[in-house]
Amino acid sequence: RLAKYIGSYTALMDGRLDAVVFTGGIGENAAMVRELSLGKLGVLGFEVDHERNLAARFGKSGFINKEGTRPAVVIPTNEELVIAQDASRLTA
Repeated sequence: RLAKYIGSYTALMDGRLDAVVFTGGIGENAAMVRELSLGKLGVLGFEVDHERNLAARFGKSGFINKEGTRPAVVIPTNEELVIAQDASRLTA
């Protein structure tokens, strides 16, 4: 389903897609979901580097695409830090 939505929105943007970013619980930790999703998007220029994909889990960030292909990256979230920063700013 994810690949379907990425493909559909890419078509609506006339193919102007810079990268796919995975974040949040599943996006950060489910290497299989990332690999299966991007595997269906080869027509858009995505190719997953299996080793890089497996390494980008459990708080590790990084690019998971093969060199020279369209970028795909994992970026961990840190909601607690953002909440603390907002609270500090609001109470300052």
